[in-house]
Amino acid sequence: MAMAQVASAFPVHVPTAAEEQRILLHGVSWETYVMLRDTHESRHLRMTYVKGTLEIMSPSRRHAVESVMIARLLELFCVERAIPLFSYRDTTWRKEEGERGLEADDCYARDRDKEIPDIAIEVIVTHGLLDKLDVYRGLGIREVWMFENGAFTVVTLRGEYYEPIAASEIFPEVDFAQLARFVLPDQNAAIVAFRDELRLTTPIRTPRRRARKKQ
Repeated sequence: MAMAQVASAFPVHVPTAAEEQRILLHGVSWETYVMLRDTHESRHLRMTYVKGTLEIMSPSRRHAVESVMIARLLELFCVERAIPLFSYRDTTWRKEEGERGLEADDCYARDRDKEIPDIAIEVIVTHGLLDKLDVYRGLGIREVWMFENGAFTVVTLRGEYYEPIAASEIFPEVDFAQLARFVLPDQNAAIVAFRDELRLTTPIRTPRRRARKKQ
């Protein structure tokens, strides 16, 4: 007589490529956070810390692919438009005085190396357990570009709060709708197509007229 199978009361959940694992810890001292962050084994994890609360996140494959694509597109854009760009990639930004720390997906400064980057880029696949904008505010990062569901939302720091803006004040040349169209799984094809489109729409520079010498 065949035995009927009983569904497990504790099924094992295997995360999909789009899912991200997050845990939230309370009562974490600054020293403990720094120790955990600097541990070699945790280098692939993202940690967001604010005033004793620590979120640890393992980025998904989709998260990684989209963040890499955005970085490649922006860097190509700046090369094609002759805009000096300084990359910090996923550097950990910490400020003990404000008890804040995190890693952006990418962060950049325009024109030169700076103590604090001008912009941070955040890919949102799953929503976090902490308010990262509060952390960015405490770190003094001027703009945050958030990419979610195929579109960008951009905010800029005005005093103590971030406000949404339609276009970047640091990179006004960037068309976010255009950039978003090329965040595609086929990275090589997307990069080539984006480059070709940029070259078809290269801004026309009017030569400066030389001042006439006085007779």
